[in-house]
Amino acid sequence: MPTPAGRVLSSLTLRGRCLVAGAVALLLAGAVLGERALVQLAVFLLALPLLSALTVARERFRLSVRRTVTPPRVPRGETADVVLEVANADTRTGGLWVLTEQLPGDLGTAPRFVVERLAAGARTELRYRVHGHRRGRHTLGPLRLRLVDPFGLVERGAVGADSALLLVVPRVRPLGSGGPVGGQGGGGDGARRTIAVQGEDDVSTREYRHGDDLRKVHWRATARTGELMVRLEERPWRAQATLFVDTRARAHLVAPRARPGGQAGIPPRGPAGEDDPPTDSLEWLVEAAASIGTDLARRGAALRAVTDAGELLPTPGRGRLGPEELLDGLAGIGPSRLSGLGIGIEQLCRAAGEGPVVCLLGAVGPDDVVELVRSRSGPTTDLAVLADIESWADPGPGRGRRAMSAAARGALATQREDAARLLRAAGWRVAVARADRSVADVWAELGTPVPADPATAAGLQGTRA
Repeated sequence: MPTPAGRVLSSLTLRGRCLVAGAVALLLAGAVLGERALVQLAVFLLALPLLSALTVARERFRLSVRRTVTPPRVPRGETADVVLEVANADTRTGGLWVLTEQLPGDLGTAPRFVVERLAAGARTELRYRVHGHRRGRHTLGPLRLRLVDPFGLVERGAVGADSALLLVVPRVRPLGSGGPVGGQGGGGDGARRTIAVQGEDDVSTREYRHGDDLRKVHWRATARTGELMVRLEERPWRAQATLFVDTRARAHLVAPRARPGGQAGIPPRGPAGEDDPPTDSLEWLVEAAASIGTDLARRGAALRAVTDAGELLPTPGRGRLGPEELLDGLAGIGPSRLSGLGIGIEQLCRAAGEGPVVCLLGAVGPDDVVELVRSRSGPTTDLAVLADIESWADPGPGRGRRAMSAAARGALATQREDAARLLRAAGWRVAVARADRSVADVWAELGTPVPADPATAAGLQGTRA
């Protein structure tokens, strides 16, 4: 148990410690020189911190704190206003209070306030602003109180139990009128997809693939081409759509946490004209999922979202994810330690059924997507976005990374191209996401069909067989 002198020493401020050190030096000098006046002055200076500590120790306080966050949820990169309503719940006037709000580093510097002699029952409002540099659920508070004597020699601390939650959700980027779900700019079959959006059958055909339902064989097209053809029936996006987000840490270059605003306040490099661009490939994919999912949900789609670790479930009692629920679920997503996509693909197949899926993948190769191709055989045209993580490795303002070696870049690019060929051969539409490309550009590219490589398609059929 600490002694009274030990408690006093531990509560001294920097000013108090300097005063004690000076008093001790003065006491030694007075004793050596035989100057009684110096000794008396030293004793007085040593007694001053003790009197201050006694004053602070005897001070009683009762605070009531109410914290209001407006708004309680903000997109990444936006700000929120916080109001602290501090009330003196004691029957006596308060002393000199130094209040510090405890904040996570991702929200900025912890604000400090000085409140002096707040009357009994009185209230005061303290305001500050936080900036949502990083997506996630952030706790504001509790409030830390420091009682300081009038000379600033001794302090006494206490921590409250109150706190509030600020939810920083992904930014939703506008997708424009293009894309695979119809509208303008969707390429040659934009009208065909618009019909599919309305729920009508699509009468386009393609070559038969191993595993296709023989009842879908289009005999007129078969007779005309001389090859077995099946009807390509696009599933209506307004009926159901499923998002799949690859969050594996090994598949991304995740930006370090301590980088609010980039280096020296310079924002990271991104698409031209886009404010607060994503800091890494994982953030880009999460924002893409938020943007695409919000757009599909507003079109009336029964939306489901899956990551490599499992499904994002809606609120109990609701059958599907709404736009706000999707953003809330994506807000808490971080890099996972899983090495493969097996768990996520299994969950994806159960969630999606025969409806279309949009897969947002990090650094992948053929081995990563082969199971995805096998599990999604059928007439539905699915979509895949492959992240070019090398583009986020480029040294630039606020990135704080070393340039990636040419050998590593080449290996990643080759794996990505092989995975893209494998997906396209299976009927998928594939686009590549880079740091300088917007979500709208990639989404519009997915609306343009790309012919499959016949050689790859033949090899794929052999693999399935």
